[in-house]
Amino acid sequence: MIRLLIAVLTIAMVTAGCAVQELVVAEETQLVVATSSVDEALLLDIGIVEFDAGIPKDNDPVKTGIYDDIRLAEAKYLPYHLKTTLQGSGFWGAVRVIPSTDAFTDVIISGAIKKSDGEYIELEISVSDAAGRHWFTREYETQTGLTSYSKRRDRSRHPYQKVYNDLSNDLQVYAAALPPKQLQQTRQVSELQFFQDMSPTAYSGYLAADKNGISNVARLPAENDASVTRMRQIRERDRLVVDTLNEHYANFYYGIAIPYNSWRKTSRAETVKFRQEKRSAQLQALVGVVVLVGSTQIDTNGSSSRNTNNINRALQYQGITRGLNTVFSALQRNRDAGLHLDAIAELSESFGNEAAPMVVNVEGQERRLTGTAEAQYESWRQLLKEINEAETGFSQSVEVGAPARAPEPTS
Repeated sequence: MIRLLIAVLTIAMVTAGCAVQELVVAEETQLVVATSSVDEALLLDIGIVEFDAGIPKDNDPVKTGIYDDIRLAEAKYLPYHLKTTLQGSGFWGAVRVIPSTDAFTDVIISGAIKKSDGEYIELEISVSDAAGRHWFTREYETQTGLTSYSKRRDRSRHPYQKVYNDLSNDLQVYAAALPPKQLQQTRQVSELQFFQDMSPTAYSGYLAADKNGISNVARLPAENDASVTRMRQIRERDRLVVDTLNEHYANFYYGIAIPYNSWRKTSRAETVKFRQEKRSAQLQALVGVVVLVGSTQIDTNGSSSRNTNNINRALQYQGITRGLNTVFSALQRNRDAGLHLDAIAELSESFGNEAAPMVVNVEGQERRLTGTAEAQYESWRQLLKEINEAETGFSQSVEVGAPARAPEPTS
């Protein structure tokens, strides 16, 4: 009976020696696209704030699998890809990545990266409008599949595209349910908020907040008011700077696309491999221990013949040896899994070194955006206010140099 048990377990060990294989087919969501032109008066502009990178305090990448360089890059990369998706839907006005909520716009999207390792992506997205109405907060997630990073895939499809399409479709459904009058008022509120920020005294009475803190239009300035025309010119200059910043986001987006995609592909492969190795190692260790225990139970002294004793001793020795080897193999495979994580860490460091800082040229002065664009944009807004207060106008004195667009990756 014992011999039969060992024989069965030996077969089990051979089977366990094969890594557990996974086959995941990524889910897809079709992007809803406008089939006819939308009334321009109802098109809302969208501002997407850089995402919260979701890096824990005192982060230990070995324990969390979160590498600072990767997450900080994703906090800029993912919003820009969302921008391209929303623009492609045709339901919105201008869609921009904005450095902060100080860049007044009709709809604000903010997000936090909950998980992103090349295999899984999980985002928490919050949407609100200029009036202060909270549209929704939802989590979006997807799992990439075996072919998500294939060279033969449709290159226009991002491995995380399902998340972007789901969000875009949700936004469209929400906005479509709003009364046209509310859409128009949202545009008016964002414009008056900008005017009020530039000239608090002159435009202090145009907006009023209700008991819920929602901003409403109390009154509108006359369309033929010269100050309104001038304020709109100032706002166009402000948008020009934000558009210039978006060119730098674009350069960053296209510049890191190849190394980032390589990291995600390798990270996914290593993560799946690690999980398979761990499962296989656990199974081998379990079988090895059972064989080891079973082998020690073989009776080497109660048999009636010396030949039987010799056979039993041989079986006991072989069983113990095989069991110990199996446990050792399991430990070795777990060490291999640790090496996979080391490889991911090395790739992350290399990726961080390739993500160059953004540079913006304002009024002939080159200013580096080394951390975030928020400080740069704050400086620009302060300059706007100073010019407005000095009543110098915006003729030819303000120029924004647009950077050359980096080429889109081909592989």
